[in-house]
Amino acid sequence: MFRSTPSRAAAATGLLLALGLTTACSSGKEATTDDQAGKVEGAISLTYLQKQGDQEYFIGEAAGAKAKAKELGIDLKVANLGNDANKTVSEVQSAIAQKTSGIIIVVPDPAVGPQVVQTTKDGKVALLTSDDQICATGPDPAKCGKDDLVPRIGFSGSQMGGEVGKRAAAEYEKAGWKAADTRIISAWKQDVTVCGDRVAGAKKAFQAAVPGVKTIDVPTDNTPTGAQDKIAATITANSKVKNWVVWGCNDENVMGGVTALANAGISPDNVIGVGLGAYLACKEWQSDKPTGMKAALFINGKDVGALAVQTMYDKLKNGKKFPAEAFAPTTMVDHTSWKSAGVTCS
Repeated sequence: MFRSTPSRAAAATGLLLALGLTTACSSGKEATTDDQAGKVEGAISLTYLQKQGDQEYFIGEAAGAKAKAKELGIDLKVANLGNDANKTVSEVQSAIAQKTSGIIIVVPDPAVGPQVVQTTKDGKVALLTSDDQICATGPDPAKCGKDDLVPRIGFSGSQMGGEVGKRAAAEYEKAGWKAADTRIISAWKQDVTVCGDRVAGAKKAFQAAVPGVKTIDVPTDNTPTGAQDKIAATITANSKVKNWVVWGCNDENVMGGVTALANAGISPDNVIGVGLGAYLACKEWQSDKPTGMKAALFINGKDVGALAVQTMYDKLKNGKKFPAEAFAPTTMVDHTSWKSAGVTCS
């Protein structure tokens, strides 16, 4: 979802776009899932199905996909699945009925993975995921053999989490806090594999730099209000804690945590929130008002959408095999650097 400086990351993004986003971020692994669609002669039509399509990140992803599709002469349809697993299946069936050449999907629930895979296989339509993984043989990608994971375009969860953990540790050390006075809130939707990768990466990187700080795992629905409610209960149950570090699967979790801490009367000076996305974090930085949101990892949905469309095009037009995973770059930003990094903040 992203190295050392914003300027270097911006240069990397520019290189990706210049190269058509096809190889620069590949993980180097080839996919081994069933190859169900051949080359397409003539016009290519694609369908991009997204969960939470009204979220800022996914709006950017759709924009990147549309721009790349226009460049390549592809007819692209984008549909918002919201959080509806039933709609996921019906939209896949509809796309196949409308003779789409390929489907790119961000599933609301990985449990629909086997049905999506089977439906596209029966329809002889190429399938590529973006952002979240799905498994061809079971509902939980974390328990899936790597040969059964559907090829994915997105970000490296463990690498993103590592960047978050390192920044949180740096902020902790700068603040001069003590482990006995501090707790870490790690918040995420626990059935989403990439979320687990992110928070595990954050914890590993933080503990490597700052051992001894206890972590409280908080299951959420990955929304700001859902995270806020769950984290508020955690704060109440740990009322003697002085300092708080907050990270999670996405900006929504961290923003929910920062808000819950503010509502509990915790000073921003006693909060280190490190977001993942920056699309909500940046709203905290639009004024000079103190905030517990100290930094965020900028993940640019436009790059992922463009890379997904390019990867599908290369498969359908040129017969190039899908990589098992291909990654776009990230940049750590804060209140001083988010604008220059190109974060879109509405």
